[in-house]
Amino acid sequence: MSVYLRTMFQLRPTTLLLPLFLVLGLPTFAQEPLPHAMAPHERALIPAYREGLLQHDRGGGAPPPFAVRTMAEWEEVESVVIAWRSFPGILKQIVRYALDECRVIIACDDPAEVEAYLGNADYGGPITDLSGVTYLVADVNSIWSRDYFAESIYANEVDSLLLLDWIYNRPRPDDDVLSDVVGAAEGIAVYGTTQVPFDLVHTGGNFMSDGAGTAFSSALVLDENGPGGEFNFTVRDEAGVNAVMQQFMGIDHYIIMPTLPFDGIHHIDMHMKLLDEETLLVGEFPVGVSDGPQLEENIGTIMSDELSVFGDPYRLVRIPMPSSTGGQYPPSANYRTFANNVFLNRTVLVPTYRTEYDTIGLRILGEQLPGYRIVGIDCDSEQNIISQSGAIHCITKTIGVRDPLLIRHQRLEDTYDTSDPYEVEAYLRHRSGIDNAWLFWSTSAGGPFQSVPMTDQGNDNWMAVIPAQSAGTEVFYYVQATSNSGKQQVRPMVAPEGWWHFRVLGTPTGIDREASEVITDVFPNPAASITCIQVDPSLIPSAQVELLDALGRRAMLVSQGRVPADGRYFVDLTGLPAGSYQVVVTSPNGRSVARLLRL
Repeated sequence: MSVYLRTMFQLRPTTLLLPLFLVLGLPTFAQEPLPHAMAPHERALIPAYREGLLQHDRGGGAPPPFAVRTMAEWEEVESVVIAWRSFPGILKQIVRYALDECRVIIACDDPAEVEAYLGNADYGGPITDLSGVTYLVADVNSIWSRDYFAESIYANEVDSLLLLDWIYNRPRPDDDVLSDVVGAAEGIAVYGTTQVPFDLVHTGGNFMSDGAGTAFSSALVLDENGPGGEFNFTVRDEAGVNAVMQQFMGIDHYIIMPTLPFDGIHHIDMHMKLLDEETLLVGEFPVGVSDGPQLEENIGTIMSDELSVFGDPYRLVRIPMPSSTGGQYPPSANYRTFANNVFLNRTVLVPTYRTEYDTIGLRILGEQLPGYRIVGIDCDSEQNIISQSGAIHCITKTIGVRDPLLIRHQRLEDTYDTSDPYEVEAYLRHRSGIDNAWLFWSTSAGGPFQSVPMTDQGNDNWMAVIPAQSAGTEVFYYVQATSNSGKQQVRPMVAPEGWWHFRVLGTPTGIDREASEVITDVFPNPAASITCIQVDPSLIPSAQVELLDALGRRAMLVSQGRVPADGRYFVDLTGLPAGSYQVVVTSPNGRSVARLLRL
């Protein structure tokens, strides 16, 4: 049966006083569901909120007295925290799919009402098994738990699980103390950046970590901790922000990007996402439109100046930013995005909008995350949460497992080598140590997989080899490790249904290939308003891409120059009449290939 926890009997006395002190001074409308951005009436509440912050004693007000590591979102999670305050139809769908993967902690003021809603016929029918739900009786001001709930950190990389909470940049005292409430209920120590000289203002939607000491944020974190900040006590420059992030979170490489002009909340989870340690999923606007120019400048800087934890440039995957039904983008429309998705172990929950965009967005995520269950949740119709500048990622916050087995691996890239074995290296750590590790590989996505024992190379690095393969072979592989205590983990987490893979290529011959090899896909096809043209950049690194009509006339020049790293071109077809078109890709030496597109 479901678990009910009444938090008023579990809070530390100093924590209990904070919400009581502040709530007594708040007008009743402040307790109604609040938007993602700050509501106009909330500015008058900032002074009282700031005064209340000084009463926090999270972790004694000082950094942890040991090295810490901030968890990445794709790591194993124990539970997901949601606040039952608004958009119940979306929350119900999150609960439905999350229960297949982890516990669900629901902060609410009336568990019976929530449980009745989860059991009714709305939004997919009743959820019949609620044994994995914990109802935490706690006041919350808003649904946006991503921003105000704590980050999961680990002592000494893989030891004790801890929570790290920043100063929330909204005067919402109940939201701000939810980390203390959950920490007390779950028996997890909470550290915080609320006390001078370690105070820091930050939000979860403007933060993503690779789990290895690198993190990304927009310059909002500098603005809110600088001289113009409304919630900070200490004025910090970038070096000062970096110092606090290193002390409390183990972040030693902090990539801070300029804010986008039309994203009102300046949270990076509205346009980008780390899919693993080396892969950046980034939203793409039509050329020159909306936040596109600044976003492209930011990503260009990352790709040219920054390296992943493995010492190589990031892999860039593009995904379209959907327009409104009228074809508009911010600031003339809501900020629609597929990047605002959340990992829940083997499932990824993704906001969806309209079929012509959803088809592309969900397919790209499925291709990049093979084996994961990719679930779309509509955020743009009856339950129009996207109008509040937020979606699925914004209303969920995960807590990591208490006994992590860390596996970190840089995937093998396509190769022309048909004579030397392919070395697979992995960084493996568990607090009890690693007993054994295995490499599994196959030349078929469905297996069977051959197993090879990995050998300890020292410094927590393990290695095994895949035998050399002939040209034209595709190799699929994954890593499995077992700790001395008996815990077993695989990476990717969905193995063997999901895997890393690489191709053994033949001698490169440029564009002298079949069209199906150069233009690997055009989807959706037939298309309604947008399509994605997929080109293999290893075969044609530079190209002219165009659409020709039935008479052979150019209907659209899609691109000219270097092929994107992921080979994808998103094409808006709304200005073209219905009919058949040729997608023509031409190399610099004049060789062309074509595929048919129907509109």
